[in-house]
Amino acid sequence: MLDLSIVVPLLNEEESLGELEAWISRVTEANKISYEIVFIDDGSTDKSWEVIEQLKEKNPNIVAIKFRRNYGKSAALNEGFQITRGEVVITMDADLQDSPDEIPGLMQMVNDENFDLVSGWKKKRHDPIGKTIPSKFFNRVTRFMSGIKLHDFNCGLKAYKNEVVKNIEVYGEMHRYIPLIAKWAGFTKIGEKVVQHQARKYGTTKFGLERMMIGALDLLSITFVGRFGKKPMHLFGTLGILFFVFGFGTLTYLTVDKLFFYGYYQRSLPLLLFGIMTIILGVQLFLAGFLAELISRNSPKRNNYAIEKTIGVEEESKA
Repeated sequence: MLDLSIVVPLLNEEESLGELEAWISRVTEANKISYEIVFIDDGSTDKSWEVIEQLKEKNPNIVAIKFRRNYGKSAALNEGFQITRGEVVITMDADLQDSPDEIPGLMQMVNDENFDLVSGWKKKRHDPIGKTIPSKFFNRVTRFMSGIKLHDFNCGLKAYKNEVVKNIEVYGEMHRYIPLIAKWAGFTKIGEKVVQHQARKYGTTKFGLERMMIGALDLLSITFVGRFGKKPMHLFGTLGILFFVFGFGTLTYLTVDKLFFYGYYQRSLPLLLFGIMTIILGVQLFLAGFLAELISRNSPKRNNYAIEKTIGVEEESKA
């Protein structure tokens, strides 16, 4: 097994790939680290794939996958994780904002300090205020909801034990919640390292309002799935029973009031309708929990992406 796998998801980063590959090679060779670079081309429309093919000709440590279309960073990471062979797996963005000089320090925390996952913290950022303020808000909310004390959940520079990436599934926009996904999978030793943030040198940022909104929805989703994904009946069944008992109690009260105390029907009509509604809602929630339980026990993996080309994947998979 190799010492290190570096997974690099990318979209239209032709200008930065050569410089990134040279930087990674320089750092790993200086530190005598056996490595592979796993490029995942997420449907680039520029010459990124041609650049990767050229880099492969001079560097046999490159493995690559090209998607037929753009699926998103989570899809790229998930595919990359599946083919990694390194004892330590490091992810970094292709835009040169993550420094490969951080590789030895991240590996040391995983290998020597036995962390399952180490997340980078770009304490001093070079991003515009329109990106930094939403990022700080997002990180604060995520810390509160997840209980994981990290300053920068969305930092692309992270290090993992290989067994972590082989036991998690990343989809949608869940890449920013990988520490939480790892925690729910039982990998609880999560650390943080202050890392250098480089100003973007080429291309344009992929960050936007749409990603922020999707990220907020995904946080709610991953929180729910983490707590109740394997036991949805615990949530829906409990709510269903509570609503049913409340509705049944309301109707019982109205029945006793009518039979024994001659309650006025018109005055009780809104309460009657409310009692019926809560019983129906309770039954529906209970059935929803039952159906969700059946689905969760038989659901296939959701990650299935059309791959156009690969470099070195078949050979590495057989090794």
